[in-house]
Amino acid sequence: MQQDMIVILDLGSTDNTGVARAVRDLGVYSEIYPHDISVDELRDLPNVKGIIVNGGPNHMVNGVKIDVDRAIYNMGLPVMCVDHEPSRGDIVLKEWPENESEAQNLLTEFVFAFCKAEANWNMKNFIADQIELVRRQVGDKKVLLALSGGVDSSVVAALLIKAIGKQLTCVHVNHGLMRKGESESVIEVFKNQMDANLIYVDATERFLGKLAGVADPESKRKIIGGEFIRVFEEEARKLDGIEFLGQGTIYPDIVESGTKTAKMVKSHHNVGGLPEDLQFQLVEPLKQLFKDEVRACGKELGLPDDMVYRQPFPGPGLGVRCLGAITRERLEAVRESDAILREEFANAGLDKKVWQYFTVVPDFKSVGVKDNARCFEYPVILRAVNTVDAMTASIETIDWPVLLKITDRILKEVKNVNRVCYDLSPKPCATIEWE
Repeated sequence: MQQDMIVILDLGSTDNTGVARAVRDLGVYSEIYPHDISVDELRDLPNVKGIIVNGGPNHMVNGVKIDVDRAIYNMGLPVMCVDHEPSRGDIVLKEWPENESEAQNLLTEFVFAFCKAEANWNMKNFIADQIELVRRQVGDKKVLLALSGGVDSSVVAALLIKAIGKQLTCVHVNHGLMRKGESESVIEVFKNQMDANLIYVDATERFLGKLAGVADPESKRKIIGGEFIRVFEEEARKLDGIEFLGQGTIYPDIVESGTKTAKMVKSHHNVGGLPEDLQFQLVEPLKQLFKDEVRACGKELGLPDDMVYRQPFPGPGLGVRCLGAITRERLEAVRESDAILREEFANAGLDKKVWQYFTVVPDFKSVGVKDNARCFEYPVILRAVNTVDAMTASIETIDWPVLLKITDRILKEVKNVNRVCYDLSPKPCATIEWE
């Protein structure tokens, strides 16, 4: 059953994602598209019931005021215009009401009274739609999937297995930037328990060699993303019929990598870091989902809780938590301190309460005292945040006894470390990751 859809056209708003989520909360599917989408492209989208032209402060691009195709207003679909002059439509607003209840009532009226949309947005229907789309896209060809073992790639793997079965080959690349025990866990779950076609590639030396001396975080992300693709291309050449690359791209990845009316926050390896000469077509069935929706999708697909609620882990791995130019010394400090943090959070029951928690080791040292002598070593920074959709995040308040135990263990068990700090910065203005 195809779901009804409300299209949101980005005409410079800073809160397209908030509007999209509000529509989905009503049980109606929504997607965000750029302001310059054509009428023909809109007509090709399935089951569009209405359009929201969502204007805002970013309506100037390269000094020119942007606008939508005026023919959109004559498509025969209900249109809501927000902060856009001159404007036409069934509902015209200078801005969204500040009162959340009023805004929700207005949206409800537009979606159901004007657009006549049905509240049929749910994960069961979404999965059915994506399976149909994947089968149509892939045909009888094969798909190569980058399987990190994180939530996004795990859910993609489960969905693709359901859609195309043994046409899927999963590749797990150990780039030397994995968490402690991560690769072993991936092999156990996917190869031994889920019987997936899994290829394991240990490319530690290859990645660390490419990253030697590279301090800029954007350069690191692009190197890691580009090298990932090269590894997959090499593995694909060993296989017959591989024409597609599966990816766990989700909507916050796309938003943060920048659009025509939104500045880039940071590039993601599966959005901004892909090489121009990519030899594959992409299969990205989760690219319109927020993080909480990805987890709901995993549950609907029958994945176990310990996989669905697994700690989020960035594609570049510990490479963006070993700040600055990566060294093996600091990389090991990140890996070991992260393992201690995860173990103690689990002991305290925080692993099911806190959305994401990890450690960071920056590229500077401070003076300390060990064994009654001066030492000059690195700090470890702890970070623990809660969020629904990864677009904003708040700081988790951790009891002092837990923090003190974590600190004591890190200082005693992790080499080359003499300080532990706790990051209290929410998103915004900080991002969840440091790089």
